[in-house]
Amino acid sequence: MKNITLQKIPVSLFLLITLLGTSSFTSNIYTWEHLGSRTVNYRLDKDIIKVAAREGGFKKLKIKVTGGSLNMHKMVVQYGNGKKDVIQLRHNFSRKIETRIIDLKGGKRIIRDITFFYDTKKLSRKKAKVHVFGKH
Repeated sequence: MKNITLQKIPVSLFLLITLLGTSSFTSNIYTWEHLGSRTVNYRLDKDIIKVAAREGGFKKLKIKVTGGSLNMHKMVVQYGNGKKDVIQLRHNFSRKIETRIIDLKGGKRIIRDITFFYDTKKLSRKKAKVHVFGKH
């Protein structure tokens, strides 16, 4: 204890408070929020994920597939104002694979629902589950 000076304690305490304050602030900004999931069928199909009302809009989306595999053709994002964006994905998802980050046009957008168009062609024994995540 003799080596600790009074000058080092306040600086250390200041750094600790600063670190804790900024880490909790940045973790809220940069985390992905789960918007919904849907288990898909074994065929050419489409599914809709309703996005419950959330505070604020979203700027980015990403999709993750778990369970089985599927071929994702496109998704249609329906916004709160009635406008739609058709986003071509054309991606073969094996389980535990994510899409690239999808930037939504127009900045922060309120999302009402997302429709996925896909086929599975029985690529796996397990049904795939599609998860959608959004970032503010």
